[in-house]
Amino acid sequence: MTTYFLRRLLLIIPTFLGITIIVFTITRFVPGGPIERIISQARQMQSATGGGNIRSTANQTQPLSDDQIEELKKYYGFDKPILTSYFLWLGKVLTGDLGTSTRYYDPVWDMIKERIPISLYFGILSLLLIYGVCIPLGIAKAIKHNSSFDNITSVAVFIGYAIPGWVVGVFLLVLLASNMDLFPLGGFVSDEFEDLSIIQKIIDLIQHTTLPLIAYVIGSFTVMTFLMKNTLMDNLASDYVRTAIAKGLSFKKAVFKHALQNSLIPMATGFGNNISIILTGSFLIEKVFNINGMGLLGYESVVERDYPVVLGILVISSLLFMIGNILSDICVALVDPRVKFE
Repeated sequence: MTTYFLRRLLLIIPTFLGITIIVFTITRFVPGGPIERIISQARQMQSATGGGNIRSTANQTQPLSDDQIEELKKYYGFDKPILTSYFLWLGKVLTGDLGTSTRYYDPVWDMIKERIPISLYFGILSLLLIYGVCIPLGIAKAIKHNSSFDNITSVAVFIGYAIPGWVVGVFLLVLLASNMDLFPLGGFVSDEFEDLSIIQKIIDLIQHTTLPLIAYVIGSFTVMTFLMKNTLMDNLASDYVRTAIAKGLSFKKAVFKHALQNSLIPMATGFGNNISIILTGSFLIEKVFNINGMGLLGYESVVERDYPVVLGILVISSLLFMIGNILSDICVALVDPRVKFE
């Protein structure tokens, strides 16, 4: 097993190189980068001041000289071949330097570091709430299959699955925050948070957390709940459970001592993959609730063509995703002792 996981760890290297090379190459060909943005801003300034010395091209006016454009390409590293630029960027990444934002001119790692605690906070709470509710709910639905409880909860979770989380967030904001004034309209904490007492800070944090957390988890209940239910029902219908009950074992013990452990294997398979989701979050929900998390940062960096930030988030999320896959295998091995990795 140790050899297997060592091979998986080593496989991270070529996979990471492949992902980053593809995205790095795309950023070199997608229009609207920092140089195009500067040219557009210069053109607007020239137009606002009455024209100035603008060089004409076949299709448009060019406010910058060729020398100025070459200096900008040199400054942003666009004057070198793609592979050369990539390995220069990769060398900085290996030293912990993710570059500087072309939009805000702040270090990329500092921008990401400010938002990681917020994304981790909501991500971990969401994960705990999803697994903490879905596993018991799936067990109860499997035991009470086709009962009123099963039918009512099925309708409820399917409604939650059908409505996007950000739509639920808008609805909750309008109803509970705007109309009823029970929760704040957005943000992670209040503006006067630092001046509050410890108890008031806890209450303020809970008030700001409740609505976004509901929006985060509402769509995830369906898949996890029915996965737990269907897997448990399959195991309850298997021969080894029927044999155990026929030998005098109670139904409750047959469920929790035999069928449940095997039913947790599919749940464990996807556990590690949720690590990257914990950190990246949902940019739509963060946008609705005005939460400065990783999801919103990634969305804004893509829209604004802030490529160093895009690549910095890619580095972190891709590494977490690959490590999460390995953790999924470990979780499966812990849940099912029959699994042997060779």
